[in-house]
Amino acid sequence: MPEISFELPFFTNLLILLVAAKLLGEIFERFQQPSMIGEILAGIILGPSLFNLIHKTEEIKVVSEIGIFLLIIMVGLEININSILKSLKGRNLLISLMAFFLPIISGASIGYWFNQDIMTSLFIGLCVAITALPVSIRILMDLGKINSNIGQKIISVAIFDDVLALTILGILINIKDTDFSVLSIVKAGSISLLKLILFIVVLSLVYFLIKKVLQRGDYIEKSLNKLISLLKGKEPLFALFFAFILLFSTFTETLGLHFIVGAFFGSMLVSEQLVGKENLKTIEKTTSNIAMGFLAPVFFAGIGLEFNLLSVNNIGLLMAVLVISYLSKIIGGYIGGRFAGLNGKTSLTIGIGLNARGIMELVIANIAYNAGLISIEIFSILVIMGILTTLSTPFLLKKAFKHE
Repeated sequence: MPEISFELPFFTNLLILLVAAKLLGEIFERFQQPSMIGEILAGIILGPSLFNLIHKTEEIKVVSEIGIFLLIIMVGLEININSILKSLKGRNLLISLMAFFLPIISGASIGYWFNQDIMTSLFIGLCVAITALPVSIRILMDLGKINSNIGQKIISVAIFDDVLALTILGILINIKDTDFSVLSIVKAGSISLLKLILFIVVLSLVYFLIKKVLQRGDYIEKSLNKLISLLKGKEPLFALFFAFILLFSTFTETLGLHFIVGAFFGSMLVSEQLVGKENLKTIEKTTSNIAMGFLAPVFFAGIGLEFNLLSVNNIGLLMAVLVISYLSKIIGGYIGGRFAGLNGKTSLTIGIGLNARGIMELVIANIAYNAGLISIEIFSILVIMGILTTLSTPFLLKKAFKHE
């Protein structure tokens, strides 16, 4: 007898999902944990893993995609291009390189060791290598260490890791349709690298043009304020900002890169010097209200809907990914810190501070899964890894700072 599947109307699904996600998110916030953990849990409870009440329909996927878009914009707005350039200077670069490449090589090697295909292994490596900048900022703020020397180094390395991870994501998305022979990968990889270089050249030209104009004073801010005063529609500043970001997203999609690459780098160009302090605050507040109030909870709950604990049959792979995600990131940060001339305790604290994967890792895992590049089992393993590293980092970092 065929199984009868009853599907609730879209807006009913959305209502239940949003209320449950916000409720559990609030509970986790009360215990000083990221709300996204509660939001994912809401999806797990309501989805196929437990009550099987809601499934991730195409409509929910569309809402989730917009949620990803806004989350990435929020991350980009927190990053100043000058901070990236700072992370590339002097010995800071050694920490950034070790904290990224040791985990990505270790993660990819684990995938290869457990007989995963090339693309799956690379995505495991990428998700192990990333550090979630927003989560790192939140943890450091809670610990009162955001402005400390170690806190600034953690943020600087996290910025570098996020930028590099999204750059590599753009390349991987471009080579996904090859037959994965060495020749095909080299050919597709070379083409995607050229596309990426073209995008970076355009981005750099826009950056230097903005910098040149800013040398003449607050010309852009005054022009923007003048334009906004002439427009009669509602929220003209937000509309202009989004048009600017969508322009970059459209450009990266046209090149065959993922739209979040354009959104991320485009939003990094928007600074206080460019649009003015008040305008930037308005943009950040409006983006945050829409994202954190509605779209982000639906996105994280959607991850819970797709998560399937029963799909994880390879317990050895799960344990290996968890162990390597902790060890490679902490050791990578530690070795990088030692190479940079820092003492052992400071280097260890930096390594621990880089261990939270959170938002960025979940976004990349979700993109890979929806593109058919990783299986539901690998996706579920990466979700578990993202949740555990995010939950444990505040406790580990607090202890590390006490011994600092």
